[in-house]
Amino acid sequence: MASSYSFMAIVTLSFLIVHVDVVKSDGLSTTYYASSCPKLFPTVKSIVESAIKKEARMGASLLRLFFHDCFVNGCDGSVLLDDAPNFIGEKNVPPNKNSSRGFEVIDEVKSAVEKVCPGTVSCADIVATVARDSVVMLGGPSWGIQLGRKDARATNPVVTNVSIPTARANLKELILRFSGIALNKRDLVALSGAHTLGQAQCHNFRKRIYNETNIDTDLAQQRRSKCPKAKGSGDHHLAPIDAQTPIVFDNSYYKNLVQKKGLLHSDQQLFSGGKTDSIVREYSEHQESFFNDFVSAMIKMGTINPLIGPAGEIRLNCRRINPIV
Repeated sequence: MASSYSFMAIVTLSFLIVHVDVVKSDGLSTTYYASSCPKLFPTVKSIVESAIKKEARMGASLLRLFFHDCFVNGCDGSVLLDDAPNFIGEKNVPPNKNSSRGFEVIDEVKSAVEKVCPGTVSCADIVATVARDSVVMLGGPSWGIQLGRKDARATNPVVTNVSIPTARANLKELILRFSGIALNKRDLVALSGAHTLGQAQCHNFRKRIYNETNIDTDLAQQRRSKCPKAKGSGDHHLAPIDAQTPIVFDNSYYKNLVQKKGLLHSDQQLFSGGKTDSIVREYSEHQESFFNDFVSAMIKMGTINPLIGPAGEIRLNCRRINPIV
């Protein structure tokens, strides 16, 4: 990130508030906890702010949890469940193993929320709220979150392995996986903008920096210095996905793609002579357009097949299902 940025400067950035008229969607509502847990939002916000001040990267990790939760049978908190005897969770499946993080922050939020309104707020809704607050904290847009989900009593590691897009995916595969949860090409490009935050591990971009030609040569050379060509060497070394402003939620990600500076193969696929080039260019030139579409896509993703019926529960501990009484 450019040295002119500091974290305190980021948190004082004025950010765009995107007003959304939709109040209810598929049994969810932006005011679901208005009476049952009026202190929900300030309670969550305080902990998220503290976590990001301690480690700015955490904002990206918390946002990513929401994506990985929603891509597997909807946003039902299943990504939070630990493995247990006779129970396989989603945390140790390849898209999440040694990658997904921020679970301790979710635990802290859940504990605090239980103190102000016990047995009321689902872990799934906490993940959704934490994701929104992380975006806002790092300079991005805000939106009214559709709430009222229940927590899943089961996981689906098989679906996890085939539904969540990988860093090696081509454009056709990305479009297919997003369409699998009713998201279109514009949603795909807008939600991919979440990669304006966070870091990637060497093994996820090694082939791109050594084997691909549609990459800025300076970027490739810079990343090679800490990501050796040999598999197994430096696999978990980290690099910012957006080297310009890695802890600011903005449209730099798209500017990078236009300049062939996408770190991940899957990211650069969005601007590679295909069907999504025009959308990437639009977002690179108009941040407000990106923000508006990102908000719409986040709301859309969060309301696909919500778990609101008796099959769900309000977990008391986000890491395990409630005991059957």
